[in-house]
Amino acid sequence: MEGDIVEMGKFIGAGLATIGMGGAAIGVGSIVGNFLSGALRNPSAAGGQTAMLFIGIAFAEAFGIFSFLVALLLMFAV
Repeated sequence: MEGDIVEMGKFIGAGLATIGMGGAAIGVGSIVGNFLSGALRNPSAAGGQTAMLFIGIAFAEAFGIFSFLVALLLMFAV
């Protein structure tokens, strides 16, 4: 009985940890949408901002990957 409660807690914690992946997807969409909005308003400045676009996407995706790793650790490492 006690082992079942621990298993249930692991799966609930892993499910809650995956909320970060959804947040990362929303963040990437927001970054790209704002970049496209700005690029359509001022196309001449868009070329200089693409490096910052990719850095922003990388940071947002990194947080999603970290939350995925936490979920895997909660499910299999404990």
